[in-house]
Amino acid sequence: MNQVVATVGPVFGLIALGLVARRTGLLAPGTGKGLADFVFTIAMPALLFRTLARVDLPATLPMGLLVSFFGATAASWVLASIATRMALARPGADAAPIAMGAAFGNTVMMGIPLALGHFGEAAAAPLALLVALHAPALWLVGTLQAEALIGRGHVPWPRLIGALALDLARNPILLGIVGGLAWRQTGLHIHPVADKIVALLGEAAVPSALFALGMSVAHFQVKGEWRTLAVINVLKLLVYPLIAWLLAAHVFALGPVAVGVAVILAACPTGANAFLFAARYERAVSSISGSIALGTALSLLTISLLLFALGAPNAPAR
Repeated sequence: MNQVVATVGPVFGLIALGLVARRTGLLAPGTGKGLADFVFTIAMPALLFRTLARVDLPATLPMGLLVSFFGATAASWVLASIATRMALARPGADAAPIAMGAAFGNTVMMGIPLALGHFGEAAAAPLALLVALHAPALWLVGTLQAEALIGRGHVPWPRLIGALALDLARNPILLGIVGGLAWRQTGLHIHPVADKIVALLGEAAVPSALFALGMSVAHFQVKGEWRTLAVINVLKLLVYPLIAWLLAAHVFALGPVAVGVAVILAACPTGANAFLFAARYERAVSSISGSIALGTALSLLTISLLLFALGAPNAPAR
């Protein structure tokens, strides 16, 4: 229990501070966006670059980890799409945004701090792999589903996929991951002065990300159809991580760190990317906004219970 408090307390404490600072007017409204831009564009890429340039990586691609995480992602996505039509009786055009809400977690601003805080640098390699593939995979699937159901057929498919690929190629998080892996392959050391600069930026990444998350949550309100909010959050906070745990721990029998990283990332509440996706297609926007606010609050309990169930970082694999 002490380990859970040590991991969760600082994370949600910083989120709460950001929320209070925004709600009380202590910081101007634009501060949160500027801080989030700093995190995504500079600080978090610096942290990922330096970590991956120095960490020991597995010799082969960990397929068990990939199948565990993305198998659970696919399950949550399919269940959300089915529930949109059958349980919620919403239009088929709402399926892609609702599925995105049930599958796209806040892996960067919450998942990375939680996993690194609980497992330390041992979590860096599996974290980087899953985070690098998470956004491209879900944006691609979501875009294909939305275009097919919402009917924006005037945009040619090659152009659509090309634009998505270009956006992802310019993503600073992906560039930090790829850059760190590429630098590691050179075998070169980072110059001490440059390394210190990158290290200082990396140290600012986690607290800045959590504080910015708190400020951004203040913009979202718990609104929308309550049945939809319930479906999204039950899938995102409970079903998704449960499936990831079953696959990682029992089907593939992965080690405790790999299991923990997969489950922690799966358990992260709905992220802002899901809101951007919903706003882009103008479908289920209120529901996704409400899911971000409600899910972030509920995740204090669900993630605490999850970390307690996972056990201490050095606990043997079951």
